[in-house]
Amino acid sequence: MSRRHFTFLCGGDGLVATLDPAPGRTALLIVSGGNEVRAGAWNGQARFAARIAGQGFPVLRFDRRGVGDSEGVNAGFRSSADDLAAAARALRAQCPQVDRVVGLGNCDAASALMLAQGAGLDALVLSNPWTIEDDAEEAPAEVVRDHYRRRLADPAAIKRLLTGQVSLAKLARSLVSAMRPAPAAPDGLAAQMAQGIAGFAGDIRFLVAGRDRTGLAFLSRWDKADARIRTCAGATHSYVEPEAQDWLVEQVLEVLRG
Repeated sequence: MSRRHFTFLCGGDGLVATLDPAPGRTALLIVSGGNEVRAGAWNGQARFAARIAGQGFPVLRFDRRGVGDSEGVNAGFRSSADDLAAAARALRAQCPQVDRVVGLGNCDAASALMLAQGAGLDALVLSNPWTIEDDAEEAPAEVVRDHYRRRLADPAAIKRLLTGQVSLAKLARSLVSAMRPAPAAPDGLAAQMAQGIAGFAGDIRFLVAGRDRTGLAFLSRWDKADARIRTCAGATHSYVEPEAQDWLVEQVLEVLRG
């Protein structure tokens, strides 16, 4: 079946969506992170949707209010609960055979789904959830440790250290930061997100790209013993690596298949 485009309403504004139809009774709703349009970076979400639909699951992507082709004011991910709920209703209306909808969000799209208490969906795939309150805040210890693990494996970086090209004062501050203990429980935005999904009855899977600052920051603020977490060690934030793309597809298909 061919891809089709349509609009639906949210608070009186017209939102633009793209549907990859398929006969399955479980569907995927992709939520874009940041101000990214529904096609994704380098058309990545469009290609991903085609792969999932090819396995028999309908896939809906959309631009939230004020983003891409959609009308309205962009109020950010913290205020997108109504957009998510409207998109879920539109998906069910377009695919009347569907009785189960899985939401997928990367970065602050994952956070939006959590803050919206799952947005009325049946299961969630939450990738690299955004937990950073302020871009200027000190990097979490998990991120600093990962940075230095990679630097120590780089001969050029070691040479710069031995030849005095690295600030020892800055290095010392970073090492102190790396030794900070993880918080005993989520706080700030992470705590709000945890509270948001505390009563969610459906399946939840957390995905973390092992080379992504956002994903590592999430791990530093979350219970690492959470059995719902899966990590792709070599992946960057958007899973652009071919093996990471395949891993992401398989993770999502596992949840879709229930």
